[in-house]
Amino acid sequence: MNARAELDICYAGDPELLPVAEANRRIIAHTPVIEHTELVPLNAALNRILAEDLRAPHDVPNHTNAAVDGFAYRHADVERLGPGVVTLPVLGTAYAGRPFQGRLSAAQAVRIMTGAMLPEGADTVIMQEQVESDTDSVRIDRPVASGANVRHAGEDLRAGTVVLRTGMRLMPAELGLLASLGHAHARVFRRPRVAFFSTGDELRSIGEPLTAGEVYDSNRYTLRGMLNRLDVEVFDLGVVRDEPEQIEATFRRAASMADVVLSSGGVSTGEADYVKQTLESMGQVGFWKIAIRPGRPLAFGRLGDAVFFGLPGNPVAVMVTFYEFVQPALRRMMGERDPRPTPLVRARCVSTLRKKPGRVEYYRAVLERDEHDELVVRTTGRTGSGLLHTMSDANCFIVLAEACESLEPGSWVDVHPFFGLV
Repeated sequence: MNARAELDICYAGDPELLPVAEANRRIIAHTPVIEHTELVPLNAALNRILAEDLRAPHDVPNHTNAAVDGFAYRHADVERLGPGVVTLPVLGTAYAGRPFQGRLSAAQAVRIMTGAMLPEGADTVIMQEQVESDTDSVRIDRPVASGANVRHAGEDLRAGTVVLRTGMRLMPAELGLLASLGHAHARVFRRPRVAFFSTGDELRSIGEPLTAGEVYDSNRYTLRGMLNRLDVEVFDLGVVRDEPEQIEATFRRAASMADVVLSSGGVSTGEADYVKQTLESMGQVGFWKIAIRPGRPLAFGRLGDAVFFGLPGNPVAVMVTFYEFVQPALRRMMGERDPRPTPLVRARCVSTLRKKPGRVEYYRAVLERDEHDELVVRTTGRTGSGLLHTMSDANCFIVLAEACESLEPGSWVDVHPFFGLV
């Protein structure tokens, strides 16, 4: 994407305030998937995105085997000798990894362990607790279906079957599946490189003394934590003063090293908010205001080949806009098949929610079960976008759509749990 027109700068309606759904559509549309891939050991593949379809190199299981501990025999023999008690001689034992060396003849049995290869000539396994046996024989006194307790070769997967598709995130279950197929490595997309920094003359780094009007920069630590959960490569560029020259130099440095550049602060309409101005002069502004609360001032655009997000300076707004807009973009860039946030759940709200239509609103909240084991949700109280401690108290967002108005206790609401996000 090189041309300014490709960012769809003009929005039919209010050119400065974009609906959330339209903002997400534009972000995903203008976020490229990283083309570079790498082969990594399976032990290093957790949370990475698969860059190729993987097929089963062989049947799974690759041999017909016993599903239980018991005795293997030919079903027709017991049917022919019954009804009543049928006694079969036991020729030996089949273990997992040590198959029985031989073939069953008519009216013979082999003791067999779970996972052991079914002996040639056998087609049925009876559980050991359903029979009487000694060292040399087994006595069967009940009917068992032909083929009972047998797992056939290819029952789980046939050789050549696609087991994992491009764009899947490799979680513990996927790693186990790959290992079961003998894969020692996985081809994955390269991690996105993300450079981030905070802007503001009032900000100080941890360890520095504070003077009147100054605060410690918390946003960089919040951003690093959220980025680390996504398993991206991060570059912390520190605190940048509210000076156009410093901001421009940081922009150039960030764009030269990263696929995505994140700033916090400097995107509202104050005289000292230079981020949007610098982006306009150096790159392309896609949009810079969203119909959302908290998080209305959000700049999105391009810095050379890098995707740029100018996040608000308020700590809670940083988290909301990261979850709603930045995280899906990063997951898209990683090559993930479905980069959308985790699905919303429905719960009954026990708090009063005050809202005007026209914007999506996020309320910090606690999702729990009541005495009837039903899901209920309550707000954490005060809703100021600078109250970071309320995010620590919360385990979810209540999400009210643009058209929604104020709600009384007992209303059903959409809830976005933090699990999978934070």
